Amino acid sequence: MHADRLAIYLSGGTPPGGNRTYPGARDPRPPRRSAAVWLPGGVYFATHSPVWHGGRAFYDPTLPGQAAARGWLISTQQFSDITAQEMYREPGVDLDLADVLTTGRAQLGDGRYETLLCPGYRDGVPMVTFTAPWHAADVPTVAPSLPYLRMLGAGLIAAHGWDAHKAAVYLAGLDGATAWRPDSLAHHLDGTPRLTMSRESGTGP
Repeated sequence: MHADRLAIYLSGGTPPGGNRTYPGARDPRPPRRSAAVWLPGGVYFATHSPVWHGGRAFYDPTLPGQAAARGWLISTQQFSDITAQEMYREPGVDLDLADVLTTGRAQLGDGRYETLLCPGYRDGVPMVTFTAPWHAADVPTVAPSLPYLRMLGAGLIAAHGWDAHKAAVYLAGLDGATAWRPDSLAHHLDGTPRLTMSRESGTGP
């Protein structure tokens, strides 16, 4: 969701509040553009992220409704390197997207972010994302941490032009995040500063 968070996957570094340094992508250039998008289905929080110390966000196209998202125009190589880093692997191998572009789904492995989905097209360009191989009903939900929600909320506000209250209502309504009160979460999202990422020497291409 958040441009600065995406920059870590591309240029390398450590997210604020995180405990992991990402190597970055082979091509560190920023996305050519971004756009607010809505995807069929929904988002839920499950498993436990050692980086964010709470539940991770997963996309399930079989959930009712629509999921607010942010599309980034990047290369196949960059997408491949981002996917590798999400699975704690070294970037450097291009993914074969033929299956996901043909059938809309391709399972690369059993990992939490090793299932590729193509939920549609925008301006003639396929939208491809990764998620878990299971469905929301198959796993217990895990509440996300405040730093994680602030990162997602800042991305929603920037992409969709929402205010803090609208972003908080959306996030608090997702499966796994209902323990968060929208008014309390909105307070934390209001005036959310730019999430400046720390870059460490020796990281990135």
